[in-house]
Amino acid sequence: MNAILVSFVVLATFVTLCSTQCFIIPNQNSGSNECKDLDGITHPLNSQWKTENCEECSCSQNGINCCSLIAIPVEYDTEKCKKVFNKETCSYTVVERDNPENPCAVSQWVL
Repeated sequence: MNAILVSFVVLATFVTLCSTQCFIIPNQNSGSNECKDLDGITHPLNSQWKTENCEECSCSQNGINCCSLIAIPVEYDTEKCKKVFNKETCSYTVVERDNPENPCAVSQWVL
């Protein structure tokens, strides 16, 4: 029971610390059954996809809505540690500068 409570507290803390970065690309043809992204690629209405820039997007009648999937570490020892981005997993890790094998504690992440 305590594990569930701890998990809930961690999740609630993470959600309150997030400030998701999203943007909307208005649909130029409101009667269309597809959306065109910034690269000129068309996507079917009600579809979802992940971009190379680590964004999750969806197509609706109003246009394309995209939100970043990247959680950025902001509260850690910046003198002792550095953040390292992995484009394949769309995630950061924070490791010691002098010994990158050792992870560092992060107390706050921002989306």
